[in-house]
Amino acid sequence: MPAVRMMLTLPDREEISRGLAEGLLYKEIGVLIGRDPSIVSREVSRHGGRVGYRAVGADTAATVSRARPKLFAVERSARLQAVVTERLRTGWSPASIAGRLPQLVPDDQACRVSHEAIYQWVYAQPVSTLARELIRLRTGRPARRSGPRPEPQPRIREPRYLDERPAEVEGRAVPGHWEGDLVVGKNGKTAVATLVERTSRFLILVPLAGRDSLTVTDAVIAATDGLPTSIRRSLTWDCGTEMARHAAVTATGLPVFFAHPHSPWERGSNENLNRIVREFFPKGVPITSDPAYLAMVAAEINDRPRKIFDWKKPSEIFTELVEADASTD
Repeated sequence: MPAVRMMLTLPDREEISRGLAEGLLYKEIGVLIGRDPSIVSREVSRHGGRVGYRAVGADTAATVSRARPKLFAVERSARLQAVVTERLRTGWSPASIAGRLPQLVPDDQACRVSHEAIYQWVYAQPVSTLARELIRLRTGRPARRSGPRPEPQPRIREPRYLDERPAEVEGRAVPGHWEGDLVVGKNGKTAVATLVERTSRFLILVPLAGRDSLTVTDAVIAATDGLPTSIRRSLTWDCGTEMARHAAVTATGLPVFFAHPHSPWERGSNENLNRIVREFFPKGVPITSDPAYLAMVAAEINDRPRKIFDWKKPSEIFTELVEADASTD
């Protein structure tokens, strides 16, 4: 056997075809052409199997497969490339695009691609091309600092931690349980409150004129006041002093619980949505308090399909929850 891998030739493939016609085993065909039986097996499996293998067709397909450069999967259909590019521009993730393609382009089977193929296509583009086409991927989470951290003392009087929440919160089957936090702007001078409903992952962006407890709690009360009672069962907040007046929120019928210090995973849905909000308000830039603009941003985020919902949108899920509540009244 040669030490260097050598490609099968057309005569080799003709010998394989004759051997298959005679009913020879792969190892017997391998002896005839001087190749390992595994090479014969892969060759036959790749080009039609024992029944469908044809030497000329296999040789032609192998020649095409060796051609370089290869097109990326996204580039094999102009329509597919246009759909992917358009959704990337609006902030959809590759996984959301790949999962939603059957609904976006139901009549074209060529417009089907995996999320990994979309990532590979984007990463292969020059930075200048991505900037010119306004294509961007969502930013990743920064690495956590290593090493133990001291357990800080609570800065909020009489906090109720999430251990005291109703058991129904954990399963997400019962709607109306929210998670909340602040996304802070440049120099800590501006901020927006983010409220995420755990069942639907529906996002509400609450405009803030300041970060003090009075401003934040009043804004949260105003933002949740119009929700049906069954859609406002509890609120789990980050352990920040902006919610020091949590008793005022609880008094409206929305009991407030707190995540433990330095435990962002206890509000996983909120943390994930905060990452997406950062696409619109990167760190180091001021955050507007314009309600119309924030509502537009929230609507765009809520309109992105999610894999966890079989590519339905949070806006669709939340609407179903509200309508279900209205039908029971």
